Amino acid sequence: LGGFMREQVCIYMCPWPRIQTAMLDEKSLIVTYKDWRGEPRGSVKAAEKNPGGFGDCIDCNQCVAVCPTGIDIREGPQIGCITCALCIDACDNVMSQIGRPRGLIDYATLDDSASEKAGNPPTSHLKLIWHPRTLVYFAIWAAIGLGLLFALGTRKHIDLAVQKDRNPPYMLLSDGAIRNAWTLKLKNMEGRPRPMTVTIEGLPGARMWTDTISSEQAATSVSATVATDTILPLRVYVAAPAGTAAQDFAFVLKANDAEGGGDRTVTHFDAPGAEE
Repeated sequence: LGGFMREQVCIYMCPWPRIQTAMLDEKSLIVTYKDWRGEPRGSVKAAEKNPGGFGDCIDCNQCVAVCPTGIDIREGPQIGCITCALCIDACDNVMSQIGRPRGLIDYATLDDSASEKAGNPPTSHLKLIWHPRTLVYFAIWAAIGLGLLFALGTRKHIDLAVQKDRNPPYMLLSDGAIRNAWTLKLKNMEGRPRPMTVTIEGLPGARMWTDTISSEQAATSVSATVATDTILPLRVYVAAPAGTAAQDFAFVLKANDAEGGGDRTVTHFDAPGAEE
């Protein structure tokens, strides 16, 4: 049952066979059974009794037994072939044991297979690799690789993510001030700890504090050291003077070291009357 399910997943659920089919053409190297050499099939004993009446394939089914998807490559190119080449190894081993030339199942193109059938020598694999379709694929993958390298090299080494509390959206303090709460996530993507500071921008008179700092010590900034390759969650409370209207403002993150760098995230401050 396990083997059967593996075959079904490889053939029907895995996207690779469809991708492979779309990328290949008649000049692509694929696992190929040379039927012109292997057919008609017959056992070693049958071939000894009738020399010249059978091909090199002795119908041992080793190519089918080793195939992860359970296909018979002798039936021609199939969507289930994942080009693992296990059938090539199995067939070459059998050919060596019975004293026949290896390569009955081999890497070849459809064009080259027809050419060999006509008696022409096989084309060098190196020549088969360098043709227009291959060069186009190489250019595409090179562009993707360069794009990834550029993105990796130019990405920010520190990052600020902001998540606002929605329940309740705000609270009125005893002195009339309006308090909102956020969870800030300070990300350090470097291989060393980095001291960072978060400040408020665009919210006049606002002050903030954290779970480890009391509201009496509230200030316009909060500092923390973020460990190596770590995301530091920071629970932050922001209080604005009474009468402050609902508005957008920003949390600004800055690194307090020689390398510097920072991030800025805009969020919304809720206040009474905003829901009207």
